[in-house]
Parts: sequence; C-alpha cells; structure tokens
Amino acid sequence: MKRKETREEAVKIAYCMDINKEFDKELPCKYINHFEIEGVDSEYLNKTMDDLIDNLDTIDKYITDNSKDWKINRIAKVDLAVLRVAISEILYNSSIPDSVSINEAVEISKKYSNDDSHKFINGILGTVVRCIEK
Repeated sequence: MKRKETREEAVKIAYCMDINKEFDKELPCKYINHFEIEGVDSEYLNKTMDDLIDNLDTIDKYITDNSKDWKINRIAKVDLAVLRVAISEILYNSSIPDSVSINEAVEISKKYSNDDSHKFINGILGTVVRCIEK
C-alpha cells in the first residue's frame, strides 16, 4: 500500500476517533487488524496518529485560529479529520513537504467530502503554513 492510501486510512481512523471521542494510540492497530488492511506504511501511520493524538489541542488551535468564522464543532467531521492529519504532517513530519500534505488533503477531501470542501481545506492549510513560516 502506498503512502497515499495509508494517508486515507489515517483520515478514516482520525474520523473514527472523533466520532467516538476516543483518541487512543491502540486504535490504529485495532482498525487495521479489524478491517484486515494489508501493506500499510505502519511507520508513517503510527507516527502520524501518535503526533495527532499527542498534539490534538495544538492542531485544533491551528484549525480554529485559521478558519474564519467557523467554530471547530461546525466543521464537517470528515473535513476535520482531513485537516487534523494534514496539520499533524505539516507540524511534526519534516520529511513530508508542506505542499504534498496540502495536495493530498485536498485530494482526499474531493473523494470523501462534499463538492466545496476541498476549497475550504486548501484555504485553511495554506493559511496554517503561512502562519508557521512567519
């Protein structure tokens, strides 16, 4: 399984965690085993999910601070999962260029969310990257 597909699984796991309000580091392994998903880039998945869980408040603050007039509880759960995974990569995984994280997030949102979500996600992530660069 390529990183792209593993990233999609990370978004699905982040979505499940948010829906169930259970941010448990064991959940990614349970998820992969339950759905019998093979070929996962486990190093990437574990790092991304650990970073997301360990830094959820910081990640959510970036989302809140950079989404105009949108409270985090109003953001669609799928979009929130996409944003959390992408921001986790941007903040905590220097081996992935920011442009790749943004592009992959946009593509995932086109696949799993509504027609305009990719614009919203692209805007927030672009603003987050510019904020970090300052």
